[in-house]
Amino acid sequence: MKALVLEAYNQLEYKDVTEPTVSEHEVLIQVKACGICGSDIHGMDGSTGRRVPPLIMGHEASGVIAELGSQVRDYKVGDRVTFDSTVYCGECGFCRSGQINLCDERRVLGVSCEEYRQHGAFAEYVAVPQIILYRLPEAVSYEQAAMVEACSIAFHAVRRARVELGNTAVVVGVGMIGLLVVQALRTAGCGQIIAVDLDDQKLEMALQLGADAGFNSSQSDIANLIRDRTDGQGADLTYEVVGVTSAFRLALNSLRKGGSLILVGNISPEVTLPLQSAVTREITLYGSCASRGEYPACLQMIQLGAINVDALISNVAPLAEGASWFKRLYEKEAGLMKVILQP
Repeated sequence: MKALVLEAYNQLEYKDVTEPTVSEHEVLIQVKACGICGSDIHGMDGSTGRRVPPLIMGHEASGVIAELGSQVRDYKVGDRVTFDSTVYCGECGFCRSGQINLCDERRVLGVSCEEYRQHGAFAEYVAVPQIILYRLPEAVSYEQAAMVEACSIAFHAVRRARVELGNTAVVVGVGMIGLLVVQALRTAGCGQIIAVDLDDQKLEMALQLGADAGFNSSQSDIANLIRDRTDGQGADLTYEVVGVTSAFRLALNSLRKGGSLILVGNISPEVTLPLQSAVTREITLYGSCASRGEYPACLQMIQLGAINVDALISNVAPLAEGASWFKRLYEKEAGLMKVILQP
C-alpha cells in the first residue's frame, strides 16, 4: 500500500509500505480522509520528541472497514467509521472508571516515542482495535468525520469544568481547537464568549462561529477589557489553548475570584505559575487531555449542524501531495487552517 512516511525529521516520503495485518480484536480500515494535526506539524521537526522516524503519522481519520479480526463483533465489512486517536487497554483501573484518556497502557495513533511506536492513518490502510471505533451517521461525510477527533478534544475541555447558563468564558488561542471550544461553549449554553488571539483573521472566524467579542492580545490590555464586560469581576472560566507562559498568565489574569482555568494547550512542557495570584483568589486549575467518550456527541452535533467543521477545512488534497501541504502548514501560510489528505 501507499503511505506518507516520516523518514527523517522534516523529510516526508510518499512510498510503498507493507499493508498492516489485523489481530483478533482489530479491524483493517481503508482510509478515506485524514487531517493534518498541529501536533503532526510540531512533531515533524522533532521538537516534541513524539514523532521519532520512521513513522506513519496521522490520527484524525475516517474510512471503511475492509477486514475484520476473528473476534470482532457488531461491525461488518463496508461499515463507515471513524475512530479515537487514543488506543486504550480497557482493563486498567482508569479504563474501568471511564477515564480511558488516562489509561496506564495508553497509546496514540501516529506517535513514536521511547515507550512505543504506533503507526497512524496517513496511508491507504490502518489497523485499529474495535474498542475505539464509532459508526458514522449517514449525513456525516468522511471529511467531516476526520474533524471529530479535534472536536472531541474541545468537547472534553468544556466538560472538565461546569459551565453554568450565563457564564462568561474566555478562550485564549483560537486556532483549530480554540475555535471548536468556542462552538462547544455555545452549545453548552455559555452566556458570553470572548476570543483572544494574536491573529485578527482567526478572531474574525471566532466571531462567525459563536464568540461575542474578539480581542487581539498584542494590542489591548485583555484583563481590563474583560473586567469592563463583567461588571469589574472577570470571567468565570478561561480556556488556555496555546500552552505558553504568556497565554497562561493572560488566561489567569482574566479570571474572577474563584474562577476556573482549563489548560488545553501544551506546546511548552512547562509554564511559570503566578502562585500567589492563583492561591489568594482560589483559582481552580483543570488539565484537559485528549477526550474520553465525547465522539458520539460530536458526531451528533456535526450531523445536526450545531458544530460547523466545514468552515475550518481549508483544503482537501491527495495523500500523494502530503509533503507539500505539511511544508505549507509548517511555514504558517496565511489562511490555512485544516488540511485533509485523501489516500
